[in-house]
Amino acid sequence: MGEIEAPLGAGSRGTGTPESAVLDEAHLGDIEGAFGRIRQDDGESSRTWKRRLLTLLAILGPGIIVMVGDNDAGGVATYAQAAQNYGLALLWTLPLLIPVLIVNQEMVVRLGAVTGVGHARLINERFGKFWGAFSVGDLFVLNFLTITTEFIGVNLALGYFGVSPYISVPIAAVGLVAMTASGSFRRWERFMFVFIFANFLVIPLAVFSHPRASSFFHGFFVPGVHGSGGFTSTSVLLIIAIVGTTVAPWQLFFQQSNIVDKRITPRHINYERADTVIGSFVTVFAASLIMAVVAAAFIGRPPFGHYKNAESVARGLAHYVGHDAGALFAIILLNASLIGAASVTLATSYAFGDIFGARHSLHRGWRDAKFFYASFTAMVVAAAAIVLVPGAPLGLITTGVQALAGVLLPSATVFLLLLCNDKEVLGPWVNRPWLNAVAFAIVSVLLVLSLILMATTVFPHVDVRLLTAGMGAGLAVTYLVAGIGYWRVLRQRPPEPAVPRARRVRWRMPPLNRLERPVWSRGRLFAMYLLRGYLVLAVVLLGVKAFELGFHHG
Repeated sequence: MGEIEAPLGAGSRGTGTPESAVLDEAHLGDIEGAFGRIRQDDGESSRTWKRRLLTLLAILGPGIIVMVGDNDAGGVATYAQAAQNYGLALLWTLPLLIPVLIVNQEMVVRLGAVTGVGHARLINERFGKFWGAFSVGDLFVLNFLTITTEFIGVNLALGYFGVSPYISVPIAAVGLVAMTASGSFRRWERFMFVFIFANFLVIPLAVFSHPRASSFFHGFFVPGVHGSGGFTSTSVLLIIAIVGTTVAPWQLFFQQSNIVDKRITPRHINYERADTVIGSFVTVFAASLIMAVVAAAFIGRPPFGHYKNAESVARGLAHYVGHDAGALFAIILLNASLIGAASVTLATSYAFGDIFGARHSLHRGWRDAKFFYASFTAMVVAAAAIVLVPGAPLGLITTGVQALAGVLLPSATVFLLLLCNDKEVLGPWVNRPWLNAVAFAIVSVLLVLSLILMATTVFPHVDVRLLTAGMGAGLAVTYLVAGIGYWRVLRQRPPEPAVPRARRVRWRMPPLNRLERPVWSRGRLFAMYLLRGYLVLAVVLLGVKAFELGFHHG
């Protein structure tokens, strides 16, 4: 493969270190964003508020794209299913996901800006090929299934308007490839912002359906599960699906590689953090309005509790709210499908480039990055073809994939935590103790949710409320013990001197072959093998649960 490149010496390109880990020279140079350009030699002096705003506009992109991209076809379908079957009883899950989104993706921001390489390559190089295959292999499978759900969304959205899938799906596939393979990062990012602006069509949709504000705020702030049997294994599956569609593993890989591709370095980390925070609020805002709209339309009516698919939701909105509401929902679904397909497929192609050492930059045209664009095209074509198979259980695939993402998320977060505590990789940018504690809490809660799903699948008559209370108590004890242990470790650790900002913004990870690979203790190795075995079992049982639901609905 003629596109494989050796690590570049970066000192002459102004990265601030004699050498860097950056593989592709296209990842070095001026930042070319949708709303502006930042020159590589642009200084930090005399920063006025206007100059800072212009800088933020130029940086905007990776954070808001990855967040809005996660409100994809599977997301819209999952939020609609939750609202049609449970009303606003599951709305409280969304605000709780804001800190999860921010914490996870902020760690990714630092990894991308400081290392200059993608998430897949870091895992593969730091932990070895076995664990790289564990993490990246899961990603490839999950992403391909997710891309399939995006074309399911295209099919259902345009099916509402009477367009045949044999027309809509191929046209969407060709459009995605053409948009991505333009050879211009700025042009691609501008395309993506068109989808982001279309995401705000949820506002006029909410105006048409006028959900009650009191019910909305009650569901938003008061946890509970009502309707369709209450708190059962099925509702737990849906909660995990909401988590999996809002905080998905592909986000880690996409944002880190996209930051590298956009040439963002440590001196612009705070702007990229702001980009990420803005994106997290935008995505939860849109998801909340979708749930509010669907709940307002279906509560107290015959279709309540009988979700079929996203197209049936659009038709229900047209019947109960008005034709304009149905059409708007279908357009929102189509927009979500396209931005989701573009983001998830690109995340996978970035990872392929990381693993195989091929050029993988949107700054390059097809001739300069054949492997990168060929992998993108192959995944789009294969996923589109599956959707055209007659009789495929499209609704079940959509819900199952989102739940699978929720089950696999703890594994992805564990690798993220390990990398963000690796001083060889991040130097002065490693995690603060409080951030490790928050991330540990996130992983443990996700594991408890998936454990509940597993237990209720194996023992369908178990009391889910009692099981949840018991696991919650066990989690509280775990937090107490782990907190005391972590506090003692921190007390014994000598305080580290503060690193001046001028040094921090110049620090970049050196070439990976210069770093010593971390050695895991027997305890950590055992825990990782245990996590791997658990995830395999969880995925199998998730498949069993999905089959049961499919058989029941069939």
